Amino acid sequence: MLRREKNILKNVALGAGVYLLDTLRERLSDNVKDWSDKARDGYSDMRDRASDMYSSASERLGRANDALMGEDHHFMSNTAAALLGIGVGVGIGMLLAPASGEETRSNIAERVRSRFSEKEPATGTFGQ
Repeated sequence: MLRREKNILKNVALGAGVYLLDTLRERLSDNVKDWSDKARDGYSDMRDRASDMYSSASERLGRANDALMGEDHHFMSNTAAALLGIGVGVGIGMLLAPASGEETRSNIAERVRSRFSEKEPATGTFGQ
């Protein structure tokens, strides 16, 4: 009879262990699936970012190579922008000028003459 009680106790312990392992297996499989999904999403995001960074770096490298090889076509757009800026500056200067061009040139000429006429002529020797 003692042997039978030991077998019953062993069977109960074994059944409880199997039950606990089975519920643990279900919970672990759900968690593993969640972790797998998160890892897959993270990998997909990193792959997309790496692809974007690669294409951006490739494009920059291509532009730098074109510039070094003299095949850069931005020269015309830079030149056009500079000429447009000069034109706008001249136009604004003409609109906001306080005097006409002839008056401005005569004022500048008078100032230059007055500065040079006030000085003593050079003697050719230092200190005499």
